[in-house]
Amino acid sequence: MSAAVSPPPAAAARVAKNAQDYTALAAYVRESGLLKRRYGYYWTRLIAAVLAFAGIWVAVVLVGDSWWQLAVAAGLALVLTQIAFLGHDSAHRQIFTSGAWNDWTSRILAGAFAGLSHTWWRNKHNRHHASPNQQGTDPDIAPGVVVWTADALETRTGFRGWFGRNQGWFFFPLLMLEGLSLHISSVRMLLAKGTVPHRWVEAPIVITRLALYVGVLFYLLPPGKAAAFIGVQMALFGVMLGGSFAPNHKGMPIIPAGMKVDFLRRQVITSRNIKGGAAVDFVMGGLNYQVEHHLFPSMPRPNLKKVQPVVRDYCEQLGVTYTEVGFFRSYRIVVEYLNRVGLADRAAFDCPVAAQYGR
Repeated sequence: MSAAVSPPPAAAARVAKNAQDYTALAAYVRESGLLKRRYGYYWTRLIAAVLAFAGIWVAVVLVGDSWWQLAVAAGLALVLTQIAFLGHDSAHRQIFTSGAWNDWTSRILAGAFAGLSHTWWRNKHNRHHASPNQQGTDPDIAPGVVVWTADALETRTGFRGWFGRNQGWFFFPLLMLEGLSLHISSVRMLLAKGTVPHRWVEAPIVITRLALYVGVLFYLLPPGKAAAFIGVQMALFGVMLGGSFAPNHKGMPIIPAGMKVDFLRRQVITSRNIKGGAAVDFVMGGLNYQVEHHLFPSMPRPNLKKVQPVVRDYCEQLGVTYTEVGFFRSYRIVVEYLNRVGLADRAAFDCPVAAQYGR
């Protein structure tokens, strides 16, 4: 980072309102050059991902009628997860300067390679970024198979109520279904009534990709091995992709509906970073720097770890809680949080800034 750039002023020297805290940090980051595109980084990964995808299908043909195909299926799940991460980056405008280049790169990566709808994902994910962990507005904590607040659990009876009270123990098995859920959600949106941007481009791409995937496997392999291949790939894809998103916000403070919180605090107090070095950077696609990603969603992935020390120190100066834990501990926190929901431990949902901002 340039030595000519002065760090943002310490909180003790500031008299501006909370809403201006992010302005000072953003100005510093812009001047530091950390928002500039990293074309070499991304082109290398884009080309590598496409080659790896092609290599997987060559391996499917070469391995043939063998249970070693399950190892190939695991490899495909890993490659598709990395492609999904690149699609996520492109949807956030992290790769190219041009919005159109980013959108179409994400649309192709998501649709043609991963079998997901870029439009469905972006609409849902943008709402999450606008109001992370806020009741009524963040779709990622909306009640579904899993409930994230005790209030939502109170409305469930019978089997659904029993499941909700024990849902923490089902967290990892449910992740195995996440890949299938993403495919179903994508297709449902693309075939739904009403206006869907680029429907007639995305729908043929996504549906053709999914149909070819199943068709090619059943053509090349016996039915049992083809079905096992799909099952292993879908399960591992769900675990790797869903497992990269879940630890970043689950178990962090829930902001009550209607509460107004300034941008910096809203993003920081609801996000959790995951420590672990290069291995975790790869496995989580850079989403382990969740605080920095939420503050600067268009920042290229490799620059997130560079801005992290600045953000962490700045939050300390402001007295804003900055959360960072180890990889395995993050999942333990999520499971314990889900179990507390089942026990209706309402204290887990208190927002630490409620007294400051009011309802």
